[in-house]
Amino acid sequence: MNDKDITLHTRADARSRSPSALSLRALDLVNFFQADASTGIGPYLAIFLMTSRHWTLGRIGIAMGAQGFATVIAQAPMGALVDATRRKRALMVAASAAIALGCVAIAMRGSFATVIAAQIWIGIAAVAFGPAIAAASLGLVGHARFSRRMGRNESCNHGGNVFGAVAAGIMGRFISYSAIFYTSAVMSIATIASVLSIREHEIDHLAARAAMPEDGGPAHLSGWRELIVNRSLAIFALAVILFHFSNAAMLPLVGELLSSAGHASPALDMSACIVIAQIVMIPMAAFAGRYCELWGRKPVLMIAFAALPVRAILYTLTRDSYLLVAVQALDGVGAGIFGVAWIIVVADLAEGTGRFNLIAGAISTGVAAGASLSNMMTGFVVQRAGFNTGFLVLGVIALLALAVLAFAMPETKVAGAMHAAAIRRNPGP
Repeated sequence: MNDKDITLHTRADARSRSPSALSLRALDLVNFFQADASTGIGPYLAIFLMTSRHWTLGRIGIAMGAQGFATVIAQAPMGALVDATRRKRALMVAASAAIALGCVAIAMRGSFATVIAAQIWIGIAAVAFGPAIAAASLGLVGHARFSRRMGRNESCNHGGNVFGAVAAGIMGRFISYSAIFYTSAVMSIATIASVLSIREHEIDHLAARAAMPEDGGPAHLSGWRELIVNRSLAIFALAVILFHFSNAAMLPLVGELLSSAGHASPALDMSACIVIAQIVMIPMAAFAGRYCELWGRKPVLMIAFAALPVRAILYTLTRDSYLLVAVQALDGVGAGIFGVAWIIVVADLAEGTGRFNLIAGAISTGVAAGASLSNMMTGFVVQRAGFNTGFLVLGVIALLALAVLAFAMPETKVAGAMHAAAIRRNPGP
């Protein structure tokens, strides 16, 4: 595919998507409100169960793990469902309602069976948001404007996370921990109202799954074999899993370090770590959306991957709580950029396959599994060799992820358009 073909393809894609200002503003609000609705109760559940329900640590561990297990299992099937359905708004509404009911059930009934069932229910429902929002965005604006749209989505999402964290802190401090769950339910209701403001007819459902119609026939949908043998997709999945294997355990490790070092208010320090990272993520997400389009995907991703080993090393140099919180700003750089750029790369690699959300879900499954193993491995390392060794091991894994991205992963901005052209010429069986 020559430059002229790519330009024509991009222009046609951009021309075919002209969503209304109402739908785009509603999408902003969906990203803002669902940030808290889908994950807001997570950090506070353990505190609630311990202080208000007087659960043992073992039971709390089971409750916390139930949602994570459900999330891992549901990722790929939910991506396939989002690809297949033309009712993406209805899916997001159902997920929001399920989360609201789950939060209310936890607050009203603290029995073991109720909490476990609600956690599983919330975990499955929360998985729907990522692929459904990405698909609706792609279907509304098209591939040509997807980079900047995802940057805007993530900026709104991180803003919602900051708002949710502050609201939860106020509710927990001045009312009760139960009020946190009711607040999350209200955020879910606001999410529903925002979703219903998106105009259904403006979503191109073929574009939403990165499919394209064949001349005189139905859209091409790639089979499993085509996806498995895609070398760039396999390399990218490996880099992403290594990145999250390193990143997932860092913040919990900082929390353990703050607690073990005898700081006066480790919970407050942890809240500061979360909030400062989310605040930094807001401009970083906008940066990623803009410069993935101007520079290409790989240079922007390199910034996110490079921030991770630097962060790991800096954690070994101090035990001062203020400096540890300051270092956490690098998480805002890495995660803020990564949250935008990775899904843009998936959209590039999925272009023409019709399996955009399935591919994203499969990679997310590997990421979730890697994150769980990361926390388990790091716990054993720290127990045997101390915090500094734990951070350094995570730093080495981060460097490996950076090496895979730098030396094995190709730029996908043009490659996605070329791949789509190849599928149009030879769609295969």
